[in-house]
Amino acid sequence: MSSPSPSPASDAPISDRAELVAAIASGEKPRADWRIGTEHEKFGFRLDDLRPPAFDGERGIEALLQGLARFGWDEVREAGRTVALLRAGASVTLEPAGQLELSGAPLEDIHQTCEEVSAHLLEVKTVADELRLGFLGMGFQPKWKRDEMPWMPKGRYRIMRDYMPKVGGLGLDMMTRTCTVQVNLDYASEADMVKKFRVSLALQPIATALFADSPFTEGRPNGYLSYRSHIWTDTDPDRTGMLDFVFEDGFGYERYVDYLLDVPMYFAYRDGTYVDASGQSFRDFLRGALPALPGERPTLRDWSDHMTTAFPEVRLKKYLEMRGADGGPWSRICALPAFWVGLLYDDAALDAAWDLVRDFSLEERHALRDGVPRHALKLPFRGASVRELAIEALKISVAGLRRRGVRNAHGVDETRFLEPLIEFAEAGETPAERKLALFANEWGGDIDRVFREFAY
Repeated sequence: MSSPSPSPASDAPISDRAELVAAIASGEKPRADWRIGTEHEKFGFRLDDLRPPAFDGERGIEALLQGLARFGWDEVREAGRTVALLRAGASVTLEPAGQLELSGAPLEDIHQTCEEVSAHLLEVKTVADELRLGFLGMGFQPKWKRDEMPWMPKGRYRIMRDYMPKVGGLGLDMMTRTCTVQVNLDYASEADMVKKFRVSLALQPIATALFADSPFTEGRPNGYLSYRSHIWTDTDPDRTGMLDFVFEDGFGYERYVDYLLDVPMYFAYRDGTYVDASGQSFRDFLRGALPALPGERPTLRDWSDHMTTAFPEVRLKKYLEMRGADGGPWSRICALPAFWVGLLYDDAALDAAWDLVRDFSLEERHALRDGVPRHALKLPFRGASVRELAIEALKISVAGLRRRGVRNAHGVDETRFLEPLIEFAEAGETPAERKLALFANEWGGDIDRVFREFAY
């Protein structure tokens, strides 16, 4: 979840829907300027008792952020407290319960992405060791109850915390007990955006299946392989889901803007303070009739903030965000951008991926989305299973990365980062299933072992 948009150039009031459309269209870039932005979240825990660290205190999350500042990060403060870090196009931010997120800089290739992730994890481990903290990459907090999770002192989270129970049963779990990895990718034109949006939305359940790693709740198996993905089905129907309209004739920037205008607001940011506008309409804001700020009209900064409060499986801003994967270890943080870059950044691969999904019916797309959280690769599909669909998608991605031909100093191309996913697909076994087997056998039902054996 993003911090408020910082752009001072967007402070002029707007009232015309066309400006909102233009803001998204301004994301168009020629192929030479396409970049890869990778984000990942992780759970912190205290090494002595495995509890998530609070914000305050000598071993708290704020102390961790301030410790990371020694590596050249600039501190971002809210109400005098350090709540984020900025450096060279990247940021370190906090999810509501203190999950630590790296939002990486826009980079040219997956090799650079993995170097960035490695450097970040080394910095985090250096400071975390001093504070006797550890970090775990999974999709859902495996041990602690919702009411045992801390809350970070960020204004937008207070507003969301109050609003979530009004619209869904699991929104507070989404905020406090989930972690994800996602990748943000560019488009050249409206037509290119539409094709990439449709392909990535149809294949998002495949990413969910390959990355499924959230099988435990409060120390026991929960009956799901990606419980994080299931949580989104009972968070807020106004701002989540598969966006069926993306596949309708005529879809483009304007239709997506209309969708966003119908997403209820959470807040507006004024003079360092989050103003509660939960449930109110951005359309009213455009008319100067927002109850929370009567007479005021929004700026492009307000629009940018509002765009971050929609949570569909794929999200459009000035780029496309792939949002379907559970958090995980270094290898899978690198694998997610590799998977999607291979599919979407090569024309032949994009065509092949579209051929793979173009005849999926609305019912089939929803069956994949609804069934994958529980069954992952074993979900039946068209006489076979999601495993076979994943294998085909991975073949297309491998071919796309090979045609990109981006090699590191040792002459190795980006396909190496797909190796963990290929192994999962060929074995028909997700990370979640492997942890469940360990839990039932070697760990003897002791969930604490996951913190020791899978920490970064």
